Amino acid sequence: MELTPASLTVVRGDEAKFRCSTSNTAWTVMTWLLGGRAVVSISKQNGVLPSVDPNVTAVKCSNSKTDCWEFTLRRTERNSQGQVACDLQLIDKRTAELFVQEKGNVRVFGENRLAFKGELVLFQCQAAGWFPTPTLQWQVHDKKVSQDEYNISTEEKENLFTVSSNLSIPAGRSSVVGCLVSVSALKTPLESSVSLTVVAEVLEEEDDCTVLVAVTASLAALLLLVLLSICTALCYRHRRTAKRNPQEVIRSIQSVFGESSVAEATGGNVNQGFSSEGSTDVDSSEIIIGTRSQMSFDTFHKRQGSGPAAGNKKTTGAKDESKADIPEDFDIDMDAPETEKAAVTIQSQFRKFQKKKRDEKS
Repeated sequence: MELTPASLTVVRGDEAKFRCSTSNTAWTVMTWLLGGRAVVSISKQNGVLPSVDPNVTAVKCSNSKTDCWEFTLRRTERNSQGQVACDLQLIDKRTAELFVQEKGNVRVFGENRLAFKGELVLFQCQAAGWFPTPTLQWQVHDKKVSQDEYNISTEEKENLFTVSSNLSIPAGRSSVVGCLVSVSALKTPLESSVSLTVVAEVLEEEDDCTVLVAVTASLAALLLLVLLSICTALCYRHRRTAKRNPQEVIRSIQSVFGESSVAEATGGNVNQGFSSEGSTDVDSSEIIIGTRSQMSFDTFHKRQGSGPAAGNKKTTGAKDESKADIPEDFDIDMDAPETEKAAVTIQSQFRKFQKKKRDEKS
């Protein structure tokens, strides 16, 4: 005959299970006793007999080669603690021990703490309503604190124990301070905790954030300055290569051939402010090119007509000075309205010049 387990410890309110088995086939009745009091009986022929205690049950063990019955105490109480016996009448009897423990509560006094770095901070923990005397353990930042660093006091009242403890630690870094209390039958300790925030760390984090923002702002300002420099350079280059105003075109032509030459070629004075409102069917670019060619030819012809003597008088220094007066190349926007107006002006002067030539020949 065998009764298992020989000793069982549970927390009040939990189930308690025992098994009784025998290889003796001569038994007729099995009786379970709790604290010397019969609570359930089992007949070999009829099974479990009616019981007056609804808190206990008995079922036949599964996968057992011998006669085996499992006894269950559904809800254990403090008065359930004691001997549990399995009695095969007139054959054999076995006993086991049942221990029932009490789970109380635990709390750390006070709210979350705020302390300056290096300041000594006091924490108080109390575990009340436990049986037997529970174990108390402090934990800081997920690490157990040595028992030499805190004190413990115990008080018993109505067969229940209250444990108190004080812990003083210097504020080194922000962490969670916890108080863990447990008894042997409790699988997971009860815990109460508070947070400790070290002010110095908060200030350092703010400084780090300030430095990060300052660095980001500096980089952004530098990037913006580079972009502005690039845009300024591009705009300056664009303005240098921009299309010139048609009025400048006329002045440039005058500078090439001389105002007097233009006046001679057109048969009158150059009126730089003249503009024509009429339209022409001649392409502006062709007019400008033709006029410039005609003016160049007439001017050259008249200067040649002055005789070789005039040419001989021209010194090398005068040639260099003439070369220096030649303006640099420039671009003309042929689609600009001002260009068209300038072309019309030149065309009008050129037609007057041609009419005057025809009149002189006739």
